[in-house]
Amino acid sequence: MGSSWNGVSMFVLVGLVVNSLVVVAFAGDLYQDFDLTWGGNRGKIFNGGKLLSLSLDRDSGSGFQSKNEYLFGRIDMQLKLVAGNSAGTVTAYYLSSQGPTHDEIDFEFLGNLSGDPYVLHTNVYTQGKGNREQQFYLWFDPTRNFHTYSIIWKPQHIIFLVDNIPIRVFKNAESIGVPFPKNQPMRIYSSLWNADDWATRGGLVKTDWTKAPFTAYYRNFKANACTWSGTASSCASTSSNLDGAWETNELEAPGRRRLRWVQKYFMIYNYCTDLKRFPQGVPPECKRPRF
Repeated sequence: MGSSWNGVSMFVLVGLVVNSLVVVAFAGDLYQDFDLTWGGNRGKIFNGGKLLSLSLDRDSGSGFQSKNEYLFGRIDMQLKLVAGNSAGTVTAYYLSSQGPTHDEIDFEFLGNLSGDPYVLHTNVYTQGKGNREQQFYLWFDPTRNFHTYSIIWKPQHIIFLVDNIPIRVFKNAESIGVPFPKNQPMRIYSSLWNADDWATRGGLVKTDWTKAPFTAYYRNFKANACTWSGTASSCASTSSNLDGAWETNELEAPGRRRLRWVQKYFMIYNYCTDLKRFPQGVPPECKRPRF
């Protein structure tokens, strides 16, 4: 994969649900949706609550979390990643519960040398266990403009999307003994931190602190999701009524074509094909049909 970028046009389709259990936020007030949790003044909400930034310097990174917990739904956020030489930095954006048996749905953006593409790292944790990594190059420069990164989380599946293009599907495989995140409510988290011991080429490229502070930007948070009220069954029922092109129980033909395009041309790592890592056989969910 070279370092050139190609633009992709698309329609962003977002479903609306009117239900007392569902919160729908369109370009809302980030003061109302999130708390800055660490990093001192390196995290900021400004422009009347419409823009949030996280920064990293030699002393500390920064992070935020959502005020609400969610169980199923669709979460969208627009990010503009650290520009220039971002090697060694990681911008993490994810859903997570808490505790040793936590569930988690991850986007992690691994910085790189100027001119080289970011690596988009995805993972799914269930009952405290991850090791389900898929990695991608993006087909655009994520530092020049804002792009939308979305998670659709339903009892049937989890779909990762970039600019409304599905890049990964993790299906519920409880029928063959694979745990699936469906009982623990999760908050939205994001952090910008230094990981130059592993992030860029396995730690070979270190953070250039002369380029600090490193800054990422966030805007247009949207949640079409069930806010946790202590009743998993109510959230499961609500999620079944979500509308939208990618929010049915299965991807339809246009979504499957886009998914295949991304995985053919931009996927650079898939745990399901790493036979050296799993000499006794790949995990059971990898043996199921992907679609």
